[in-house]
Amino acid sequence: MYLLSLILPITSFLILGFFGRFIGRTGAAVLSTTFVGVSAAIAVVSFYEVALCGGIVRFQLAPWFEFGTISLAWGFVFDAVTVSMLVVVLSISFFVHLYSSSYMSEDPYLVRFMSYLSLFTFFMLCLVTSDNYIQMFLGWEGVGLSSYLLINFWFSRLSANRSAIKAVVVNRFGDFSLIIVLMLIFYLFKSFDYGVTFALVNSLSDIYVTIAFWEFHALSVLTFFLFIGCVGKSAQMGLHTWLPDAMEGPTPVSALIHAATMVTAGVFLLVRFSVFLDFSPQVLSFIAVLGGFTAFFAGTVGIFQNDLKRVIAYSTCSQLGYMVLACGLSNYSLAMFHLMNHAFFKALLFLSAGSVIHALGDEQDMRKMGGLLRVLPFTYTCFLVGSLALMGFPYTTGFYSKDFILEVAYSSQSFLGYIAYLCGLLAAACTAFYSFRLLYLAFISEFSGSRAYVKVVHEPNARMTLPLVILSLLSIFVGYSLKDGYIGFGSLFLVDSIHGLNFKFFNYGLNSEFSFASEKAFPLFFSIFFSFFACFLYSSLSNFIKVVDLRNEVTVLFYAYAFFSKKWYFDQVYNSYAVYPLLRFGHEYGFKTLDRGVIELVGPTGLVRFWLQTVRFSSMWQSGYVFNYVFSMVVGLLVCIFFVRLDSSFLELRFLLLFSALFLIKKILVIINDGR
Repeated sequence: MYLLSLILPITSFLILGFFGRFIGRTGAAVLSTTFVGVSAAIAVVSFYEVALCGGIVRFQLAPWFEFGTISLAWGFVFDAVTVSMLVVVLSISFFVHLYSSSYMSEDPYLVRFMSYLSLFTFFMLCLVTSDNYIQMFLGWEGVGLSSYLLINFWFSRLSANRSAIKAVVVNRFGDFSLIIVLMLIFYLFKSFDYGVTFALVNSLSDIYVTIAFWEFHALSVLTFFLFIGCVGKSAQMGLHTWLPDAMEGPTPVSALIHAATMVTAGVFLLVRFSVFLDFSPQVLSFIAVLGGFTAFFAGTVGIFQNDLKRVIAYSTCSQLGYMVLACGLSNYSLAMFHLMNHAFFKALLFLSAGSVIHALGDEQDMRKMGGLLRVLPFTYTCFLVGSLALMGFPYTTGFYSKDFILEVAYSSQSFLGYIAYLCGLLAAACTAFYSFRLLYLAFISEFSGSRAYVKVVHEPNARMTLPLVILSLLSIFVGYSLKDGYIGFGSLFLVDSIHGLNFKFFNYGLNSEFSFASEKAFPLFFSIFFSFFACFLYSSLSNFIKVVDLRNEVTVLFYAYAFFSKKWYFDQVYNSYAVYPLLRFGHEYGFKTLDRGVIELVGPTGLVRFWLQTVRFSSMWQSGYVFNYVFSMVVGLLVCIFFVRLDSSFLELRFLLLFSALFLIKKILVIINDGR
């Protein structure tokens, strides 16, 4: 039964890939949605048996390969962490499949789109269920491939081509770091099996490795490169630039990438390999601080975005920062809990955004919307629920995990913990601001779009409405239902799954449990204040907004607006100091000098030129005169005789024969010449 949850998505992909043209668009939508829906039902049953009943399922399917001391098999492990991810991935994937069957119904390539969704789901499942590092890396690379295919689904768009290539290239840094991790794991443990490495990590905690004549703590180096892999996949500050550009794909793709698959892979990696993190306190501090800064950075940028999907994309980046912050505080169960909560309300936000875009004829600019509350009340309700959960409003799903992350950071009683808490607090304020800014500009303000939109605007049909209704309910009740299991005081829900689970986070939880109510409510007051501030700013101070948007005034306000709207100039810096110099270097030295220079000179072009010159040189001896040919043969024969190995007593005889032959040749040439 457990393996069936993986087999059905890949079966759907293969059937649609080979026989999709015979099945048709309707058949492809029904088949893929049914297969993924059955897998989601199996995942729910697995969650009950493994997580709630406290069991772990491990098995090996078949041998994979053997090379020297390496022996790997197709193995799978289903523990509490795995089944939590299965529920998230498969349920969100099912909702996206069902939603896409209507949203993409007019697209001529619907069959290909549904097959890519199934492939994406399979590779993510392969990543989270593997019991060895090589199989995990296969799933890791597979989700990168699938994201490229889906971001570039509308391949006729140049912007989609660029965004897909950017996503792949930026993630190469994280993938390269993960390859270094695999090499270090084999160097230290001589195995790629999870069980072996987790059992031996304590005995290797004092091992050092030499890199460039410097000694480093081996597990710290391993953990650092592991986190760099997470930075690339989960879009942390520095390697985040691909995430907003991924919006070039269809909206259901954005929901799947941001809620359940691509970006959650890095956080899952930190949770799964938390046993290494606990032996690297310096790296943990770095993880916590970078997570806090990422949350704050993405929040500030999201305030100044005008594209509906990009605002939600930067909110994903910010929430991922919260998850990484929780991992940096060694509270891995809290990170996993927030990952689950975030998946439901983020999928709700993206699919609700898809309903708005679908209703307005693919319009995504919030400045061209407004007044949609009267014509799209259901979509507005779903957007409101998702936004409240995102900002952590009380009794919504996000409240039980997001605010607790801030409480744990504040209760860590360390300088870096306070820095992370401050960044998270400011990020919460930014989240509340851009959430209500989005709601006001799209639904409450006066309509400012084209009149043509008024004629086509409509609520979604049943296949798009049903996922929104279920996700809205999950965004309200999941956090309350599962909080005691994941982060309840003294709960050991994940103790058998997270091998690095220690009791440090219990101290943080104890401190936060008995902290003052005012300290707990401070993030909530911050969020409520900035929510009202956003509504007041965009409703009563319209002149102020016009001043902010004015580009020809050189003021401090203008420079601040430019800085945040240009995303802290990360793209400009990368283009100026990394992308363009590398492109110029590659063109001048790689293409012109190496490819068209050295390789062609010593390769095909050089060989052709050599043989042509050799043939031309040898043709000089083809004069057509018999006496020239006779002379050449005789001279060659004499040279061979002269250089043959003879005894020293025959030296004079050799010279005598040589001079006699030359005299004879001279006479023959004279006779021939006189005869002519």
